[in-house]
Amino acid sequence: MAAAGEEPGDPSPEDFVYGEEDFVLQGAGWGGEPGDEPGSAPSRFDRALLEGWSDRMERGLFRYRLGPLPTRVLPGPMRLVAQLNVQRGTERRPPQAVRSLRQPFDPRAFNFTRIRPDEVLLRLRRAGGGPAAPDPLLVAINVSPLERGHVLLLPEPARGLPQALTAPLLRGGLEAALLSAHPGFRVGFNGLGACASVNHLHLHGFYLGRPLLVESAPAQPLCPRRGLGFLRDVPAPAFLFYAAGPAGLEALARDVCRAAEHLADTGLAYNVFATRGDPPGGAAGAGGGRGLRVLLWARRPSFGAKAGAAFNVALCELAGYLPLPAAAVFRDITEAEALRAIREHLLPEPELLRLGEDLTRLLAGRGRGRGRDRGPHRDWRGCLRTGTSASRPPGGAVRRRGCEAAANVTS
Repeated sequence: MAAAGEEPGDPSPEDFVYGEEDFVLQGAGWGGEPGDEPGSAPSRFDRALLEGWSDRMERGLFRYRLGPLPTRVLPGPMRLVAQLNVQRGTERRPPQAVRSLRQPFDPRAFNFTRIRPDEVLLRLRRAGGGPAAPDPLLVAINVSPLERGHVLLLPEPARGLPQALTAPLLRGGLEAALLSAHPGFRVGFNGLGACASVNHLHLHGFYLGRPLLVESAPAQPLCPRRGLGFLRDVPAPAFLFYAAGPAGLEALARDVCRAAEHLADTGLAYNVFATRGDPPGGAAGAGGGRGLRVLLWARRPSFGAKAGAAFNVALCELAGYLPLPAAAVFRDITEAEALRAIREHLLPEPELLRLGEDLTRLLAGRGRGRGRDRGPHRDWRGCLRTGTSASRPPGGAVRRRGCEAAANVTS
């Protein structure tokens, strides 16, 4: 089948065929000083992506030429990474109008069937195929890049899927993260009502040469058997899923998508961010490796840009990376100001903890939603209830209905 934007006779994108041997299981660590390059050589995937990306930059396929970007870490415990990118603020395509969390795909609006063939760098395809393999993904340049190497990961665009996360797409994105030797290659998803700018199914992939707190902050366990925890001491509190290696990616992707579907069912929007990171309990011991952390944020839906806001709050900002469009904001913003802007979109912590109990029940097979496990009953004893005295807010009764009522936003 022709790739996005291709006419009959156009060359197909190069297949990047990979197998288990291509996964970089001991990801490169960060250098000793802020901004240092990682210590290991780029992987085969990194070389193919970055060489193709640089070639398209030289050929003028982007909306602007991206050079080195001023970057600084804001003083404070959250170590927010601020970066000035004026051209992305002025030159990018205006976001599509989104009015619903369940908005269907509209072929009349801009979508990824319209991108030029030369914007596609690769087609990621797992060797051997078969029912256990993720769907092939196109890797296309983001023509309004955040950073060098910013790409879109696309399932077959002709399918016309709306921007609602699917397990096959997420699993393919997580495998792409394991193909990179760079610790700062991240993958993420902006949902409808959560700053998605195109209602056509896609992930973002990008390199950021700075560590983020979300990679290492310890999590409160919610359901350890399913790799689910709660990250509190980060820029934006999030539900954390974790896989130590490739064997856990299929189940992790399925669990994240079931949780995201539950959020949408209760009227909440969501963002997702995947990065190399420590196990949920904190830094790995001697000889231990880092796995993949996947953060899921539940948020109140917002439709359209907020007047007077210094920046939009999407997956990057929630993770602690602030691409800023104005030099004055970049120069003057403080950690406290940035955190206020980020957190106003999120639920209060007591509501997040109640929601965490819902997700624990759902993933343990005791949920009551469209995404529940319909198979044999599963033992719930491996999951810790968020309503225990250790995690329940003072006086906060844990009732599912209270969370749903707080999140009852018309979509």
